[in-house]
Amino acid sequence: MRPFLAFLVVLIGIVAAGVYLSAFIVRQTEQAIVLQFGKPKATITDPGLHWKIPFVETVDYFDKRILDLDSSPQEVIASDQKRLVVDSFARFRITDALEFYKTVRDENIARQRLGNILESALRGALGSATFQDVVRDKRETLMRRIRDQVNQETKGFGIEVVDVRIKRADLPEQNSEAIYRRMQTERQREAAEFRAEGAASANRIRATADREATVIKAEATKKAEQVRGEGDAERNRVFAEAFGRDPEFFAFYRSMQAYENSIKSGDTRLVISPNSEFFRYFNDVNGAAPSGSARSGGAATQPRQ
Repeated sequence: MRPFLAFLVVLIGIVAAGVYLSAFIVRQTEQAIVLQFGKPKATITDPGLHWKIPFVETVDYFDKRILDLDSSPQEVIASDQKRLVVDSFARFRITDALEFYKTVRDENIARQRLGNILESALRGALGSATFQDVVRDKRETLMRRIRDQVNQETKGFGIEVVDVRIKRADLPEQNSEAIYRRMQTERQREAAEFRAEGAASANRIRATADREATVIKAEATKKAEQVRGEGDAERNRVFAEAFGRDPEFFAFYRSMQAYENSIKSGDTRLVISPNSEFFRYFNDVNGAAPSGSARSGGAATQPRQ
């Protein structure tokens, strides 16, 4: 009984190993090629459990999803002789696993060859366009043209390029610095023009204000002189009328003014006789000179010590 159980266990193990070596699973994101002694025998695109002959057939798997290809930045000369640093990428997928296996074998080789073709197509398309077309006007059209050209050249690889995009299209660093300096110089020139225009406007406004101030001052001075002259004329007229009506009162008034001005503190003293004509209103309210007075009494000045 024991030999039979041992044989049964061995048989089950052999069957399990055979099933394990014969079965393989293709996932939904994959497609597979069955190789018989290294030669393609069948292509499997349906997901699920499949079978092969152990030790005779092998299976290679390929991705069915969209794959990325990120190319390195390269310098391109546009049709208007402007240099551009272009950074691009592509999206591709394997549409025919058998052709893909026959031509490029694996994804690494496929990426290398597809990258070379993409760079060549990129140079050709962008070299026939202007800088403005690449940056703004015809960018979408150029990317479609590059994609179609790459698909045309990779038609026998079992690959389809789904999309090509230009991530960045800039001027080289030295050109960017030169443009930046030129823009900086232009802005400085514009700022200098604005400052010059502002200074000229300020000078015009200041000159206009000074001229108007001068005119206003001149008009004010003129009017003041006229008013002062009219006042002096009116004063003289009043004095003349007063003198004509009462000469004695006018003489008295003028004497009072003379007293007020002469008695003020100053740097000079007057030495005059009390009986002088100058002090006649001090001795008599009517201004009569005292008898025996020296009308021509002398007057002398003595500087204050």
